[in-house]
Amino acid sequence: MAKKITTTIKEYHLNQHQPEKAQFTVHDLKGYLIEHQGNATKPHIHSFYQIIWFKSGIGKHFVDFKEYEIFENAIFFIAKNQVHYFDENVDYEGYLLHFSELFLGQSDNGIDFLVKCSLFNNPYQTPSCCIGYGIEYILEEYIRLIRTELLSGAGYFGQEELLRTYLKSFLIQVQRRKIEFEQNEGKTPFALDDKRSQLIQFVNLLDENYTKGYSVAEYAEKMHISTRTLSDITSQTLNKTPSQIIQGRIVLEAQRMLVHSNFNINEIGYKLGFDDPSYFVKYFKKHVGSSPSEFRKSIQ
Repeated sequence: MAKKITTTIKEYHLNQHQPEKAQFTVHDLKGYLIEHQGNATKPHIHSFYQIIWFKSGIGKHFVDFKEYEIFENAIFFIAKNQVHYFDENVDYEGYLLHFSELFLGQSDNGIDFLVKCSLFNNPYQTPSCCIGYGIEYILEEYIRLIRTELLSGAGYFGQEELLRTYLKSFLIQVQRRKIEFEQNEGKTPFALDDKRSQLIQFVNLLDENYTKGYSVAEYAEKMHISTRTLSDITSQTLNKTPSQIIQGRIVLEAQRMLVHSNFNINEIGYKLGFDDPSYFVKYFKKHVGSSPSEFRKSIQ
C-alpha cells in the first residue's frame, strides 16, 4: 500500500549546492539508508537517475503504486521523476548509483545511449531484475574503478570521460543480464529496435510535457515523424494508441498527487493543465472508474 504524506511529494537533486562536483555518485546502500532513513522511507522523486543494487537482504521496495519483493542481488532502476520509497529495513548490503541525464549526455551520443537503454523510462516493464553471480564480480569491479576515480578529486585529466565510460559499461552489462532474466522468466524482453527507441523518445517527451495539453500531432511534430507513424509505433509495441498513452500519463500523475499530497481536487486539476475542475473530475472518472475523491478515500 502506498504511503500517505502531509505535503507534496519531495524532490531531491544531485549535488544541488555543489555544482562543481560531478553529477555522478556512488554510495554504500546500508550507510545511505541509515543516514537518510527519515527521507528514504517516504514517497519522493529525484531529478536524476538511480540504480539500487540489493546485494543481500529481504524486504519490499515501492515504485509508484506497486510493491516489489527485494531478494539477493535484486537491482532496481528508478527513472527521474518516478515516485518510489524504501521500507523501514536498513539491514541491506549493496550500492546506490546516482547520475544525471546531463552527466551521461555531455558526450556526443550520451542521450541516444540513455534512450536506447530500456532500463529506465519504460513504464511497461518491471523496474527490476536479478543479476547472476557471474556478472556480480564484473559490476563490483566497475564500482571499484568508479570510486577510485571519484576519490582522485575533480580536475583530473579525462576524469568525467572515464567515469562515463565506466557507467556505460556498467549499464550495458546490466542491460544484457536483464534481457536474460526476462527470457528465463518467460517474458518477452523489451528488445531494442527503431520502433522501441522511438517509443521511449515519445515517453520521454510526454514526461516533460504532459501538463501542456499537447495533441498527438504536436508530439509527432516534435519527433519529426507523422501522426500515422507515431500511431503505428505505439500500436505495434504496446497495442495502444498515442492518445491512450497520453491519457494514462496524466491519470498516473493525478493518482500520484491524490495519494502523496494534500492538494485539493481543483488544485490537482490546475496543476495538470485542466482549466475546468469539473472536466478534470469527469476525465479522471472516465479513465479510472471512480472520482478523484473516491480514489483518494480508497487508498487511505
